[in-house]
Amino acid sequence: MANMLTLEIVTPEKKTFSEEVDMVTLPGVEGEMGIFPNHIPLLTQISSGEVVARKGGQDTLLAVGEGFVEITDSRVAIMTDMAVREEDIDLVKAEEARKRAEERLQEKLSDEEEATTRAALLHSLAQLKVKRRRSPNH
Repeated sequence: MANMLTLEIVTPEKKTFSEEVDMVTLPGVEGEMGIFPNHIPLLTQISSGEVVARKGGQDTLLAVGEGFVEITDSRVAIMTDMAVREEDIDLVKAEEARKRAEERLQEKLSDEEEATTRAALLHSLAQLKVKRRRSPNH
């Protein structure tokens, strides 16, 4: 029985995260999911939100976009359109991106422009959630 999980997070640009962890919490489309070693195999969608990778009692936080996750007994592989570690999130830029997307959604947009703008809004909201988790004064 494995007592660790390999967590890999991949975007179209690069492999953002690849480490052995004790557990993973991720934003499933029907709610937050906690994954431990020896999980049953599962392939499902994820929503924009927060991934928490716990190792030795320490949490690493990442903001992710929509995508898919493949879970096996010893591996969690997330394929997403965005993944940013907490320490790489610029709070000011994320807040500006949120405001721009919200303003843009007030305009008359084509279906494609609206989908792209909504994705940008979800990306910025995920980053803000992750960044503000440990600094509630923001």
